[in-house]
Amino acid sequence: MTSTPATRVDPPAPTYDTDRVFTVPNLLSFARLAGVPLFVLVVLLPPAWLPAADVVAVLVLALAGFTDWLDGFLARRWHMTSRVGQMLDPVADRLYILAIVIALALRDLVPWWLLVVLALRDLVLAAIVPLLRSRGYTSLPVHFIGKSATFALLYAFPLVLLGDGTSTSHMMAKVVGWASALWGAGLYWWAGVLYVRQTFDLMRREPRR
Repeated sequence: MTSTPATRVDPPAPTYDTDRVFTVPNLLSFARLAGVPLFVLVVLLPPAWLPAADVVAVLVLALAGFTDWLDGFLARRWHMTSRVGQMLDPVADRLYILAIVIALALRDLVPWWLLVVLALRDLVLAAIVPLLRSRGYTSLPVHFIGKSATFALLYAFPLVLLGDGTSTSHMMAKVVGWASALWGAGLYWWAGVLYVRQTFDLMRREPRR
């Protein structure tokens, strides 16, 4: 009886079309980053200042999600994939996730332990950055599972926010939102484990630079 060798997850070498910073896709990414403090401000405003604040906050997230898709689409379509763009994309995703959870925790809509779970995963990934740099890499390509986790979390939290009420529609939004949040948190950590595995595979195969 023969055993099947373990499958190794190899990180493909990232490819770039340009080293320019100020491209249309990158400007969209910068605009998406600017939406992070805007979202936090709107969520934490007193209701009397902006009665429809939660709806506005959800619209900010929807616009951020659209620009996330659009900058990637334009970068591929116009051959403007850049080093800066590939670094900005995961940074913006993580900032949005952490900012959303902090804002919702301050509103008592999510528990603080959820912030700890998500932030701890990002701290683990931050700790492997020096190992990547020792092999000439600045980051790893974004994995499909990581993108799926980000999508699930960014889809979940607006529903949790809209579930802040007592009506049937509020309860439905809250239930669906929390189901997506827990699923997304699991995928978030699964992707993190894959990134760590890729890093150690890379260290075994690549010489120190």
